Amino acid sequence: MSKRSLLPWPVLRQLTGTDILGRGRAARSKRTDEIEPRTSTADRVAKSVCPYCAVGCAQKIFVKDEQIVQIEGDPDSPVNRGRLCPKGSASKNLVTSELRETTVRYRRPYGTEWEDLDLTTAMEMVADRVLKTRRETWQEFDEKGRRVRRTMGIASLGGATLDNEENYLIKKLVTAMGAIQIENQARI
Repeated sequence: MSKRSLLPWPVLRQLTGTDILGRGRAARSKRTDEIEPRTSTADRVAKSVCPYCAVGCAQKIFVKDEQIVQIEGDPDSPVNRGRLCPKGSASKNLVTSELRETTVRYRRPYGTEWEDLDLTTAMEMVADRVLKTRRETWQEFDEKGRRVRRTMGIASLGGATLDNEENYLIKKLVTAMGAIQIENQARI
């Protein structure tokens, strides 16, 4: 190691050492030798499925002190064989980001500031608005007198961050309310 410290530039170590292609010791820095993978310090590994799309890529979630330290693809999975797309690779931020909202935020009509609401109040506001919209826009018959039993005032756009089961249940709910304008981001 003392000899390497005299040659701080990798290209010098490459030209003067035995690693002429620069793929081994010549490319390693002192910092590289000092660090260890986050996965090696994990207390346990939980298996999961990526939450983004319907492919179902398997993930290994490394946990230390009940905190997620790393999420990687599971090499034992026949679906993704250890690989994850960019969204799947960044899924740790979905649950650990400091920017993640953890409270219900609401801005009143014509308001300029956001306020926090408790979940019960927010859910009641959503339910009241859905029922009011459905009541006001309900169509029992179309212009030709055919029974349609639908509302054109409610639409649904499912997201790719939901799994198949969640999107299925949302579609069933919105269909039961009479909405016919239903789409999913993962299919668009």
